[in-house]
Amino acid sequence: MVVGAARVRRLEISEFRNIATAAFDVPAAGMAIVGDNGQGKTNLLEALAYLRLLRSMRGARDRDLVRFGASAFHVRAALEGASARRADAGADRSGAKRVSLDGAPITRLNDALGALPSICVSPMDAAIISGGPAERRRYLDIALALSDASYLNALRHFRAALTRRNAVLRRRRRNAAAEARAWEPALAQHGAAVIGARTAWVAAVGGRFAELGRLVGETAPMALAYESPFADPAVTLATREDELLAALDAGRETDLARGATQTGPHRDDLGISLDARDIRVVGSAGQHRSAAIVLRLLEAETQRERTGVAPVLLLDDPFAELDRRRAGAVLELLAGEATGGGAQTIICVPRPDEIPEAFTRLERWSVSAGAFAPVGADRVRRQGLASEERRAHA
Repeated sequence: MVVGAARVRRLEISEFRNIATAAFDVPAAGMAIVGDNGQGKTNLLEALAYLRLLRSMRGARDRDLVRFGASAFHVRAALEGASARRADAGADRSGAKRVSLDGAPITRLNDALGALPSICVSPMDAAIISGGPAERRRYLDIALALSDASYLNALRHFRAALTRRNAVLRRRRRNAAAEARAWEPALAQHGAAVIGARTAWVAAVGGRFAELGRLVGETAPMALAYESPFADPAVTLATREDELLAALDAGRETDLARGATQTGPHRDDLGISLDARDIRVVGSAGQHRSAAIVLRLLEAETQRERTGVAPVLLLDDPFAELDRRRAGAVLELLAGEATGGGAQTIICVPRPDEIPEAFTRLERWSVSAGAFAPVGADRVRRQGLASEERRAHA
């Protein structure tokens, strides 16, 4: 049950992408930002998402987020309904990252993940459906790690053991087999936990995924399946760990020949089907987009149910590549998240007439060359509020 909603009260951005500087209070309900492509709409959402992921939601390196000619970028936000009241993050051109929560520097970045609970719905999400297994594993890892500390811990330990075993395999030294074997118990232990959590989540949300598929207007049934040799939901964690350990032992020689570990959750996939066939093969671009939006809605619901906090909705041209029927269905679901779920919503669209009626209640802002400003009556209203505040402090 939701006990609150995360909100950004104030946002300050400097030297991020094309945004030289931006500092403004964010209305409690959210904002509708209008501007041509390339002006900074997505960059603003990316800056906000950085306070959740501590990396670019578009896969860019930190150094590439720094505005041309600047030495470092910074994103700061005053929050409510989140674990911290203030989150600060930045990085310089060397890639050195600095993060603090409530003014205290964070040395272990995992401790600051999810500082701003948020979900971003973007046309880029179609790559989750059409791309390779790594895209879908990344989706799973983010959705689960930021809503379950035990999953994040298991994933972190699994990746550390995997990195060390792969380094041994690549060196191919005389005692490489024995050195690789030394890392296998950790791989099996933490890998079994990762697979178990993914399997349980897919089983738990499978029915809801199919329901949301119908609600976004798909006439053919949509389904999720976790694809792994170790995904039997009936086995215990200990049995799964034993099976994984046996598979690592059996595949060690092959791994040595290939220089990489071939067994484990880093090789699994999230299967998505449409009418019992792989959606990547039979689905249209619109169906890929619809399925991706359904996954984002599931991510938001998982966040809400596991943490009791409704995440901020970041909507980047959310109806792009959707026909009118699908767009209307998606709009209804997103509006439900914003109103029924209580989520603060920041929606970005190219033209004013593309702001859906359900979001016309949001204060309207414009963006041009990385500069943001309230529009028309909203500008006058904000100036009046600022004058009142100045008089109150005079």
